[in-house]
Amino acid sequence: MYDWILFDLDGTLTDPGIGITNAVAHALKRFGLPVPEREKLYPFIGPPLTDSFMKYYGLTPEEADQAVVYYREHFRDIGIFENEVYPGIPEMLEQLLAAGKKLALATSKPEAFAKRIMDHFDLAKYFTFIGGAEFTGPRTKKGAVIAYVLESCGITDKSRVLMVGDREHDVLGAKENGLACMGVLFGYGDLPELESAGAAYIAETVPEIAQLILAEDDE
Repeated sequence: MYDWILFDLDGTLTDPGIGITNAVAHALKRFGLPVPEREKLYPFIGPPLTDSFMKYYGLTPEEADQAVVYYREHFRDIGIFENEVYPGIPEMLEQLLAAGKKLALATSKPEAFAKRIMDHFDLAKYFTFIGGAEFTGPRTKKGAVIAYVLESCGITDKSRVLMVGDREHDVLGAKENGLACMGVLFGYGDLPELESAGAAYIAETVPEIAQLILAEDDE
């Protein structure tokens, strides 16, 4: 049923919890804001950073942009590798490729960072295209990133494309582009969030991603 599978990065292929929360804490310190316990910063994992700084700390758009600059001071060379691949991800990607699927990355993380992470963890070899956000510019939100990936890959039949991600913005970005989305529960979203956003499938584990996708081929 699906020829192309688009994957989110943070919370879907890798667990970036330590690196992202350390970078957010660094930004908050630079602003003179109190830094909460790490778990309180987990909502920053996945959505565009400027949105999260405004939503959770009441920063203005200009302040949020500056907070992202501070965030990247830590993330660019340190936080980017405070990260690990979820167990079973390479095997799951190999299974999809063996079944004839084409894979692309669609992440709200800046594309330059995403490529470094994918190369570092030897995941780039599985993907036809790695697409991410711009450091500055209109391509920051998930819907815009997905549209960019579709265009870059020359994909026109959206009924043959599935997005896979762990947060509601993955589901909503997919719907914005006319795609179905599979939500995963081993990342940083939860079942109510993904179901209320309209996820077409829910995978509780990494192996279940391939199982659900390949089961559609058999129907």
